[in-house]
This record gives sequence, structure tokens and C-alpha cells, in this order.
Amino acid sequence: MQLRVLAFVLAGGKGTRLYPLTKERAKPAVPFAGKYRIVDFVLSNLINSGIYSIYVLVQFKSQSLLQHLRDGWQFAGLLKNQFVIPVPAQMRSPGENWYQGTADAIYQNINLIEQADPHVVVIFGSDHVYRMNIREMIEFHEQKRAVATVASIPVPREQALEFGVIEAESDGRIVGFHEKKPDAPTMPGDPSRVYASMGNYIFSTRVLLQELYQDANNEQSTHDFGRDILPSLVGRAPLYAYDFQNNFIPGEPAGRPAYWRDVGTIDAYYEANMDARAVEPELNLYNREWPLITAGYSDPPAKFVFDQEGRRGKAIDSVVSGGTIFSGGVVRNSVVGRYVRVHSGALVEDSIIFDNCDIGRRARIRRAILDKNVRVPEDAVIGYDLEADRRHHHVTESGIVVVEGIRSRVELSTVVI
Repeated sequence: MQLRVLAFVLAGGKGTRLYPLTKERAKPAVPFAGKYRIVDFVLSNLINSGIYSIYVLVQFKSQSLLQHLRDGWQFAGLLKNQFVIPVPAQMRSPGENWYQGTADAIYQNINLIEQADPHVVVIFGSDHVYRMNIREMIEFHEQKRAVATVASIPVPREQALEFGVIEAESDGRIVGFHEKKPDAPTMPGDPSRVYASMGNYIFSTRVLLQELYQDANNEQSTHDFGRDILPSLVGRAPLYAYDFQNNFIPGEPAGRPAYWRDVGTIDAYYEANMDARAVEPELNLYNREWPLITAGYSDPPAKFVFDQEGRRGKAIDSVVSGGTIFSGGVVRNSVVGRYVRVHSGALVEDSIIFDNCDIGRRARIRRAILDKNVRVPEDAVIGYDLEADRRHHHVTESGIVVVEGIRSRVELSTVVI
């Protein structure tokens, strides 16, 4: 049987814990590993899994995200069921509000489900960095004859306070949900770990529609899948947890641990980027059988110039994006975006540099994140004196310095008259 699958990507979160990187952009639009955006992970997982009918639900500070979707994901499919379409809030709730929760976001677009009449609806978040073969999760959902399946990942029980925890039997059947409780039940046969919900769901369409209508009329509900709809289904319908660590990605070596990171804070985001630039990265960006898709920019290659003592352009253990020129500067253990300039004598270490930054001569940067369009003056020092840095920049408790960018000017087309 060929299943009709409709996917929704929830891309409307504020991302307040990633501030100031989310000051002018939605969290899914935050750059990652140089040329990508966080939203590229879930969209690539869907496309690589053969799911081509995708609605992206946008909301807060969505302009940057919309531009990225236009540049990289507005492909013209040969068939009418191939699309990636951004959708704003439709104001279908009684109060004509913006999205009030994850379930309300789907409810406000319930007409899209009814019109498409899919067998299953895939509802995934866009806040995480991971690779996933979603087709395997759909097959699990069908084999179990589930009405809803929740992607889960084992984490140490000490982290139960940070996640929504799934209580499941040995066959994966869900018997309870526990929202951020330190004493949440552990995994069957493993008292050291709990099942954390990844916030990714598969629903059988009939039950999803039924529950969405009931939830919309419940004034006591927060209209959230994890807090309301899924817990209310426990005991009434078969719900199952899909163990993400059993997921197989084509092109990956057998036995490689499943990679999933919640990049909800500056520190977590920084560490995930450092994972990508490692010598043997846990997150493999070079798997041609499961490519990470993004906007197709017409960038020239990166260039490294000058070969003089004290003036040698080079990058070591780093990820470097197109259009970047290392003009006598040195970069180590870092992630560098597009069209960055690193001038003579400059040193960048353990840092993330977004697009269009300019690092002046002899400047020194350490454990920092530079947002787009930052201009670092000659001889400037960032990341060496945190007290001084706090007077001008955002500094995390772990000592990562975040330098806010400058809005770039919009270039308009000209008309000859």
C-alpha cells in the first residue's frame, strides 16, 4: 500500500534562549555550520525520506526564514504533490489569535489536512540538529497500528527535568507522559535512562482531526500536543514511542550512534557547531546518500592567500564556507560562514563567524560568535577579557561572547530611465 503523507514543520518558536541570535530572526533561520540554517535539518530529513508535501508554519520574526525558504526550498515540482510552502497563522481559532500552541498551529491549518486527505500526518519541529530517516518511523507507526507515534531518544535520568518524558512498556506502547519531572519513570530494563520526547509526531489522520476539533473547543487546554492531546489519548487509543537510536541513515556506518542535539541555548548551539567541525564529527555533513540540503548560492570558492612568516592565510580543524578569503589571517577550531574576510595577522580560535564578517588586521578572537556583518577593527580583542566584553556584548555563563551584527542594506534593482 502506498501511503499518502502530509508533513507540517513547526517553525514559529521565539527562540528566546538563543538571544541575541534571535533578535532579528526566527530560531529555525539561525545559521549553522557555515552555510546552513537550523530548519534545513528537518526539511532535508523529510525530502531524503521521500516526503515531498510539506507546509512550514511560520510566526515570529519570520522574514529571514521566509527568505531562506525562497532561496533554497521553493522548488518547482513536476507533480502537484511536491511542495515546500510557508504558511502564516490563519486566525481560525475563536479569538482570531496567532498560534497559541503546537496543536493550535495545526488546527488553524486543518483545512489543508482535510483537502489533502492523507493517510498519515507528520508533524515535526524545526529546533533541533539531527539526521533521521522518517520513513522508518512511518513504517513503525503502521506496523504497530498506532494512532499516534512519538519520536523518542534515551537520555540520562538526571536530565528528566529538561524534557517531556515518555513512560512506555517494553514494546514501545506509551502509558504516560511526564513533563519535566526529576522522578519521571525510567526506560523498561534501563534504570539509568529515560525516554525523552523529541517533539516529532506521526498521526493517523482520522484521529488527529477528531482530537484537534475537540481540543479547540476545550477552554482549559493549552492546545499543545505534548501537554494536552497526547496525554488525553493515553488509555483511549494505541500510542507508541519510536526509539530514535534504532534509526538507520543510508550512507552511515553501522553502529554509529544517532546524533540529536537541542540547540535551544547559546552554549548548546555553540557545542553543536563545534561538533560539526571536529576531525571525526559525530554529525556527518559529508554523507552523499543523505545530503543536508540548503539554498544554492553561487559563491566562489574559499581562498587562502599569502605565504609569509606571520602573514599566512590558513584554517585548521575548521569548516569554511564559500566566498571567504583568508588574507594572511589564521583560523583554528572554528566555523566560518560565507564571504568572511580574515586580514593579515588576525587570529580566530574556537569561534563561529556568520556571513559577511570582516576581521581586521591583528585582531584576536576566541570563543566567540559573531553575527552577520560584524566589522572587527584592527587590533581588537574579543574573548580574552570577559569583564570588558560584558560591557559591550552578550556573554554566557560559560564565557562565550556573542557580538551582535549590523543590519545589511537591502539592495534594490535599478531601472534605466
